Amino acid sequence: MTTDAPKPVAPAAGGRAGMKKELSDHFKAYKHVWVFVEMERGEVHPVSWELMGEGRKLADKLGVELAGVVMGPPGGAAKAAASECFAYGADVTYIVEDPVLADYRNDPYARVFTNLVNTYKPEILLLGATTLGRDLAGSVATTLLTGLTADCTELAVDQDGSLAATRPTFGGSLLFTIYTLNFRPQMATIRPRVMSMPERLVSRSGRVIEVKPDLTEDSVVTKILSFLPDRSTAKLNLAYADIVVAGGLGLQSAENVQLIKRLAEVLGAEYGCSRPAVQKGWMTTDRQIGQTGKTIRPKLYIAAGISGAIQHRVGVEGADLIVAINTDKNAPIFDFAHVGVVADAMRILPALTEAFRARLLVNRLAS
Repeated sequence: MTTDAPKPVAPAAGGRAGMKKELSDHFKAYKHVWVFVEMERGEVHPVSWELMGEGRKLADKLGVELAGVVMGPPGGAAKAAASECFAYGADVTYIVEDPVLADYRNDPYARVFTNLVNTYKPEILLLGATTLGRDLAGSVATTLLTGLTADCTELAVDQDGSLAATRPTFGGSLLFTIYTLNFRPQMATIRPRVMSMPERLVSRSGRVIEVKPDLTEDSVVTKILSFLPDRSTAKLNLAYADIVVAGGLGLQSAENVQLIKRLAEVLGAEYGCSRPAVQKGWMTTDRQIGQTGKTIRPKLYIAAGISGAIQHRVGVEGADLIVAINTDKNAPIFDFAHVGVVADAMRILPALTEAFRARLLVNRLAS
């Protein structure tokens, strides 16, 4: 995490105001909120629209414009993404099209993005904390010599207009609010599903600014030789599933993971686990839910044998309905679950599976 204000912000005597320094006239020229629209092979990552909704709130509080930044090869994909930017709340979209930008490579993307920032001077810059977004954000922040707060769980604007970026730290046991006080732009990355998806209104419109980059393939050291998709990862939809069933150490053994999988299959759900279950080797890391895993916002989340430490809570508290099953009535998960069941998950999971299977069978026969 790169920032010019690494200390935790607390409401001590004098508060944050004592840390604030008057920005120079140069930095006062920075205005507006930008969202990087992550696009690979013509597909926009949903986190871009989640950030657009959050960016809209920040821009409205600051009284400035919200802009989307789209980069890619010439063709219809960039134009289509620009229209979607307006549908999700943007006032302006910057489009940069060039054959060199057909596939993501750090060098050309960071170079183009840095030039855009130096030319148009946004005061806040938001990117998704995806593999691509993290790679790009670090390079851009380093080149611009500004602060970057990574993996934020909450964004706000103070009365003086400073971005307050909150993120977990010390293994998730504390939440810090970090400020970039003396540099611009203020940068933050946010993981997918941390923010809610905004309403899409196709009636919205805005300005399109097309930027021609100074790029040549010869100036880029890295080359794309071929594209080999990870087909197994592509099938995993944990972060965007409507129903998720997960297990923790309360499953007692790797064999009992089948109880989670069977219930998920009956419900048409995805399945996952807490970090201790991954550390035990019961499930793979791509199934981990929490601060160091996936963040989810399902309509229904069933957590079996999960204690609910803050690391896990960060990844699931956006769920519409959380059902927790645990033998320990004092487990932290009961503090934020909507429905708590104090019972042995080894008995409850099979019972739930059979009950849902019977209910689905009745519904099929009735239809």
